[in-house]
Amino acid sequence: MGDTFFLLLILLTVLAIFLREDTILTLVYFLVGTYALSHWWSRRALKTVEYNRSFQRRAFLYEKVPVQLELVNRHWLPVPWLQLTEKLPLELIVPSTYRSVTTIGPYGRRQFDYTLHADRRGYYTIGPLHLRSGDLIGLNEEINTEGAADHLIVYPKIIPFANVKLPSRSPIGTLRHTQPLFEDPSRVRGKRDYVAGDSLRRVDWKATATLGRLQVKQFEPSIALETAIFLNLNADEYEQRTRLDATELAIVVAASLANWIIGKRQSAGLSVNGADPIGAGEKPQALPPRKGRAHLTRILDVLARIRSISTPPFAQMLQHAVPHLPWGTTVILITGAVDDIVFDEIFRARRAGLNVVLILCGAVKNSVEIQQRAKHFGIPVQHFMRERDLDLWRG
Repeated sequence: MGDTFFLLLILLTVLAIFLREDTILTLVYFLVGTYALSHWWSRRALKTVEYNRSFQRRAFLYEKVPVQLELVNRHWLPVPWLQLTEKLPLELIVPSTYRSVTTIGPYGRRQFDYTLHADRRGYYTIGPLHLRSGDLIGLNEEINTEGAADHLIVYPKIIPFANVKLPSRSPIGTLRHTQPLFEDPSRVRGKRDYVAGDSLRRVDWKATATLGRLQVKQFEPSIALETAIFLNLNADEYEQRTRLDATELAIVVAASLANWIIGKRQSAGLSVNGADPIGAGEKPQALPPRKGRAHLTRILDVLARIRSISTPPFAQMLQHAVPHLPWGTTVILITGAVDDIVFDEIFRARRAGLNVVLILCGAVKNSVEIQQRAKHFGIPVQHFMRERDLDLWRG
């Protein structure tokens, strides 16, 4: 349309010169003024439009995430028309774009809403938002601008465990224990009469004054459960035909165990291979054992973002990390394969005073042999083929 307009303008100018017609010349002035005004307006108006995208940045699996897009015109000039296009992940919404056309008056606002469906674990880019505008009569080129993108983290599925048995050698903690070797002075379970050899520190003087004879406190045995979870997502160490399901199952196991351990007010850490899109060189950061919901959030963030790829062998990660764990730590190995080198690292960890638990996920080559070998050396082992097998730990 622009070329046609200029041809018309040239034609009218030529006619005005040869015919010396003031009306035609006035029309030429009008058209030139209209073009200049629309050119200035179209470029000025879009520069004053601001946008804000608001939504919760973290979601649990199968949640619906509402998103609000607000456009604000900060100028007295209206925006005659504005097309917005939001790029979205295909895993969260179909189709993978959100489009709309609107007008915004002087200092006006427009809000647009859509919903994302968090049906798959992952780290997703929301946006960028693409804005396109122009003048009303289409004489000028359309103006385009692009806003920043945001990100949404969808957590893996978390199964509420209630019947998990994990070993520990740490004497004092917050988990009740059946062995009376270690007692927790913060857990009083009753009182009894004093007998020779009882420490005076255990005397309950208030109860003694009430009953008129020495009373000593009895404490419950307990353990401290400090756990380091090692998750193997090396794609080469999972059976190819079940690799996708097996690695996702391994992530579910790691997330559920971390949730259960920290829910018991114990320390949990995570080391995982694979690819993390925001890690240095896409390498995930190891998280040392810590307590608290904030630390659980960090663990779940990593498990949401992580992707299974070909990495150095699982045994190599164990060789680097396990020697730095303190005595008595429970080490949980979640993997799709165990070879002689991994068993060597398990035995080395046992000799260093660590408690090792082996969890196999998916179809595992020589799984029966691995389980027999582990049980022969007193290593607890579980093999989960599918998610419903985790009902064993639901309670």
